[in-house]
Amino acid sequence: MKACLCKSLGAPEDLVIEDLPDPTPGAGEVMVRVKAFALNFFDTLIIRGKYQFQPELPFSPSAEFAGVVEAIGEGVEQFAAGDRVMGYVRWGAARELVVATEDDLVKLPDGISFEDAAGLAVTYGTTLHAFRDRAHLAEGEKVAVLGASGGVGQAAVEIATLMGADVIACASSEEKLAFARDLGAWKTLDYSKQPLKETLKELTARQGVDVVYDPVGGDLSEQALRATAWKGRFLVVGFAAGDIPKIPLNIIMLKGCDVLGVFWGDAVVRDPEQHKKNMQQLLQWVAEGKLKPHIHAIYPMEKIAKALGEIAGRKVRGKVILTP
Repeated sequence: MKACLCKSLGAPEDLVIEDLPDPTPGAGEVMVRVKAFALNFFDTLIIRGKYQFQPELPFSPSAEFAGVVEAIGEGVEQFAAGDRVMGYVRWGAARELVVATEDDLVKLPDGISFEDAAGLAVTYGTTLHAFRDRAHLAEGEKVAVLGASGGVGQAAVEIATLMGADVIACASSEEKLAFARDLGAWKTLDYSKQPLKETLKELTARQGVDVVYDPVGGDLSEQALRATAWKGRFLVVGFAAGDIPKIPLNIIMLKGCDVLGVFWGDAVVRDPEQHKKNMQQLLQWVAEGKLKPHIHAIYPMEKIAKALGEIAGRKVRGKVILTP
């Protein structure tokens, strides 16, 4: 099989495509012929050794994929050869054959393309877990989404809207905000020109937002937290800005608000059944035409360096999908 390998930590251009022996699934494992896999911002970090997980070299990047089951190991009961599936692994999907556990996979309905499914797990899975399992988002609530045109930010605008919330999309340019409006945002805010805290309060009649979805971090976090409503919820999703903010605890006390960590990668391991329920909900929305994953571009695996460069350069809206 062909595989994209990170053999030494460095830039996307240091990745190589090599032929490897085909793997064999062990007991409880499923081997999937990959038809499409997706990249995320953390893939730009993991190949440099700057991510929270540091796999042993050599390894393949990419955490999410879709394909067809080619073989199963002893004891596998949920899947059979020929099944269409989507899956999540922390790394290792940028190859023609992936070996995964049963808990890593979800069956894929016939009407959903491999390209659409490959990009669902991480950004949309993170977001549905954040809103449904952590914030318990209710219909009619006001939600501020920071970094609204990025991968998880875009997913947050779409899913919060599907759940009946009023979304205030926050981003750094009118072009990005126009994209968010196309996704269903109720209001938009350009935080490169408008003060985040004051503008969020103005847009909510001084009541503040019920939920903040923050994948950005940096200086924006405290401003957004100060704009939450009484008993609001602040979702800590990531730190794309690079800086991890230090939040004064008195803000949390005075607002009676909750700061909630969203560690989706661990949640899927600790509660695989809830993860599968969330994935099935996403697939149902896609099948019903209520959710259409936005694909920025589809590249062959040989163009993975170009794809990672676009993600690192903040040039991507939606998902970057690659095909072996």
